[in-house]
Amino acid sequence: MMAARPRSVAFGGLLLLISAFGMPGCLAHHVGPLPGAPDGRYLQVQDARIRVDDRGQGPAVVLIHGFASALDAWDTVVPALESHHRVIRLDLKGFGWSDRPEGDYSPDAQAQLVLGVMDQLGVSSAAVVGHSWGASVALALALRAPERVSRLALYDAWAYSEQLPTFFWWARADGFGDALFWLFYEQRTEDRMAMAFHDPRFVTQELIDAVDAALERPGTLAASLAAARDQRYEEVQHRYRTIVTPTLLVWGREDLVSPLWVGERLARELPNARLVSYGDCGHFPMIEARHASNRDLIEFLTDGSSPVSGR
Repeated sequence: MMAARPRSVAFGGLLLLISAFGMPGCLAHHVGPLPGAPDGRYLQVQDARIRVDDRGQGPAVVLIHGFASALDAWDTVVPALESHHRVIRLDLKGFGWSDRPEGDYSPDAQAQLVLGVMDQLGVSSAAVVGHSWGASVALALALRAPERVSRLALYDAWAYSEQLPTFFWWARADGFGDALFWLFYEQRTEDRMAMAFHDPRFVTQELIDAVDAALERPGTLAASLAAARDQRYEEVQHRYRTIVTPTLLVWGREDLVSPLWVGERLARELPNARLVSYGDCGHFPMIEARHASNRDLIEFLTDGSSPVSGR
């Protein structure tokens, strides 16, 4: 009986946690300025106040960050583009410094939000670049409004139901899913970030502190859970074959988050796609293979020439 006690206590604690998450209002969303929000440009798009960065001149390029990330993920890319392009990046609804309202957080809903940003900025069409989950938003945008997407560049895309971790499927269940998702976010940030980089030197204390601070912002957990629940790729992935937009697939060969097979599958299914990959690189080619990936992106955006594989 004594040996069974820890298991009983743990099970009782989990039940208590599940019952707490089943109570209305436990995971609260947030609308309005966030504490510590930086100065900058914010647009009211649909039901959310969206942080936007718009710089440079030339053909428009829209940069879309990944899950639980922000527009700062593109800091290493913007300087390479802004001398010849108008570079637009935004914090998607629920992330960065944008609002975290209740509602639809699916890739298609986020794509509609990106179109709203483009409308307000007077951009009729643009090259669209997406990273990780942001790549699924870019794909949704190409499906919804192909005439407004001149080119696609997808970095280590998150785009298929087969990629979803088990807890994302469990998260779809009210109460129980909320608790499991919370437990995932209680894991050590450095352990989660270590999966994203091939070179551990990129997992700095500064990065860990920044991620922890972002997760503490009001409404973040509720928005993240909504975004996880709304990743229903099984309903849309069969339509990727209809996307004829010229597409560059950018990949880290050592990516543990979105393995290379995903890029290879997209290269087969997208009719006009080409895959370029980099050795000694994980989930963030724009950081770990900065110069090579920027070179290939610029070539693709400017004249469409075939990228050269390799680091």
